[in-house]
Amino acid sequence: MKGTRSVPQCGFSSRVVQMLDVLVPDYETVDVLADPEIREGIKEFSNWPTIPQLYVMAVNSSGSCDIVSEM
Repeated sequence: MKGTRSVPQCGFSSRVVQMLDVLVPDYETVDVLADPEIREGIKEFSNWPTIPQLYVMAVNSSGSCDIVSEM
């Protein structure tokens, strides 16, 4: 995500945090803004251009904020 769980840095990251906070008490976030290599690498790894991306048990099973919202 862009930012952290406590300080999201974009609206989409904030929306995902709000949804997860209601449903999942314990989860970790990675701030892609802290490292350009991670930011670009996660897009290549997932073959998905947008951030945030949700990974469940190390698998990108959910995709973007819109997909998480639909779930």
